[in-house]
Amino acid sequence: MHLVPSKCPVCGDALAVTRLNCPACDTSLEGRFNFSRLERLSAEQRGFVELFVRCDGKLNWVAQELKLSYPSVRSRLDDVIRAMGYEVLAAPPAEEKQRAAEQRQGILDDLAAGKITSADAIRMLQGV
Repeated sequence: MHLVPSKCPVCGDALAVTRLNCPACDTSLEGRFNFSRLERLSAEQRGFVELFVRCDGKLNWVAQELKLSYPSVRSRLDDVIRAMGYEVLAAPPAEEKQRAAEQRQGILDDLAAGKITSADAIRMLQGV
């Protein structure tokens, strides 16, 4: 089975679903149906969302999985938020400091557990 494309391969504009069919009883519905916000994402963005969910929403885990810096992963999340039609909100300074402290602690915990090398930890801590 193929994923339904949400963008026109010719002009890049959003596609519209106009017919739905039940393969079991062959019932068809015709009309104009909208894609959900998630279905509007590119395949790469949907993959990122799946990884984000699999990592319990912890961006430092996503960063480790993708071998990217935290700011790079945060930027990808911001892109997904915008693509879904939402506004990216700036984190309050106190919340940003707390998030950075949690990231640093997560990196140190992973280092202590042997999940990452000291070189990886240094590189990741420099990105926080």
